[in-house]
Amino acid sequence: MEAGKRTIRDIFNRGRNLEIPFFQRAYVWDADQWQRFLEDMIMVSTTKRPYFLGSVILKQQETSSNKDSILTVIDGQQRLTTLNIFLKVLCLKNNADYDFTETFKKQRDKSIILLHNHNDKESFDKVVNLETSIVFNDVSENDNILLCYNFFNENIIVDDSETTLDFFNILDNILFVGIDLSYEEDEQQIFDTINSLGVRLTTAELLKNYFFKRDEIESYDKYWKQIFEKNEEVKTYWDREITTGRLKRTFIDLFFYSYLQIKIQDPNLKVKTDDKIDFSRVEHLFESFKRFIKDYKLDKTEMLEEIKSYAILFKNNFNFDIIDNELTSESGIERINAIIFGLETSTLIPYTLYVLKNVSDKNQQNELFSFLESYIMRRMVVKATTKNYNQLFTDRLISNNILSRSEFVQYLEKRNDMVNYLPNDTELKHGFENSILINKQTAGIIYLIESKIRNRHKQATSLLGISKYSLEHLMPKKWENKWSSVSTKEAKDYRNYKLKTLGNLAIITQSLNASIRDSNWPTKKKGSGNNEGLRHYSGGIETLAPYLELSDWNEIEIEKRAEFLLNKAKEIWM
Repeated sequence: MEAGKRTIRDIFNRGRNLEIPFFQRAYVWDADQWQRFLEDMIMVSTTKRPYFLGSVILKQQETSSNKDSILTVIDGQQRLTTLNIFLKVLCLKNNADYDFTETFKKQRDKSIILLHNHNDKESFDKVVNLETSIVFNDVSENDNILLCYNFFNENIIVDDSETTLDFFNILDNILFVGIDLSYEEDEQQIFDTINSLGVRLTTAELLKNYFFKRDEIESYDKYWKQIFEKNEEVKTYWDREITTGRLKRTFIDLFFYSYLQIKIQDPNLKVKTDDKIDFSRVEHLFESFKRFIKDYKLDKTEMLEEIKSYAILFKNNFNFDIIDNELTSESGIERINAIIFGLETSTLIPYTLYVLKNVSDKNQQNELFSFLESYIMRRMVVKATTKNYNQLFTDRLISNNILSRSEFVQYLEKRNDMVNYLPNDTELKHGFENSILINKQTAGIIYLIESKIRNRHKQATSLLGISKYSLEHLMPKKWENKWSSVSTKEAKDYRNYKLKTLGNLAIITQSLNASIRDSNWPTKKKGSGNNEGLRHYSGGIETLAPYLELSDWNEIEIEKRAEFLLNKAKEIWM
């Protein structure tokens, strides 16, 4: 990496091209920015003082020895584009287009140095190749290149002594903070260390630029635009950001990570174990793709075909909105979605996508998803570790080609370890009676049971999405003020313990007012004054409603309800 002060002539070296990559979006500056730019150029031209226009990051691309050098514009697209258009207009108005050509076009063939991508290429080339000053009529409101030209064409005045604009004064005094990267260097790392830029390139943006050259428009349209950028609905889907662990990641990045984890398990590629470990790191996903393709000599077009088919499956099946909608009782991808997004278990995505791609029989698929639900939920109830989930669902199950319920069961039985084990009914009973879980897990366990046992034909109210329910302690943590007392310290400790377990926890449609939450059992059920109680917010919830008929709620009833939930769980999660 080389960094330092750069002049316009330094950046627009006439023996090379500057290329706007695919991941850069269209030119977006508007009239406010053009007006400020014009005022700044008048000031520079008048004072002849050095003026820093901002930063420009350029990255060297691999080219053959018989071709001109190409540098990718990683940062600076808006400034360099505006500068070209502004000075083009100035030169045309001064009948000095030769000066523009000798600065912004290549020496060898007089072609433009700054190569725009598919978003703006047609309009930009139209402007910089003008031979006389004209006005573009009927310009689209989205064509900021032509709008920019028209703005400067209207507002640059060359015969006004108060607004002097001299081409060479500007050329000699405009400066940039320039950073030049070699081909091997990681542009993302540069962005991360230059906080003032306020830019974060996603893996998808970097991959788009890596997969497609400027002239590969047909390939880009087929394998990328139609899949990831077809319209606003599609772009909104892929740009959705969710929390995964400590990170926020977009759907499109989740997809590319999942695809890579599937691809590196291909037995024909014989990916080394060390590489698999390296390629599973979320933080360096783009670099992993590049090295994987290079080291294992993969054909990009074949990979793009595969990415396309996986991406279509991903979009058709992974639905974050399921957390806001009624959940079906039928086993399948919808319930897996509720577990992935409602319970933040995104580690399931690679294996789930692998199953969707390789199991065409819906019955077999749903049987496997049913067991996957049982496996995750049983382990959640007993507080089994999740630390090995990433390896299990991104490596082991895929590399062993586990594509049916029976194969999954056999795989777990053969391993006979205490890391990936499936809890039995005895362990499940202990979990319902004793596990103290975080609220999201507890609500998820009860909700998934509720969604299976609910009689939808008899209920007047529909089951809401998992995100619409609050978790409530039936016996409150602050029970000592308004609930019956206990005679010994042991009994008090036991009560304080039991009230945190699953038998005492319920989902309701809205959190209770604080004054009701800690009230005695009759008031908590009915409510008081303007504050509604459990009955109002139970909404026919079958894991709660029957217990609201009880005149008393205590440790014995907590244990009975835990047993009720256990029995339902054993029926559901077999």
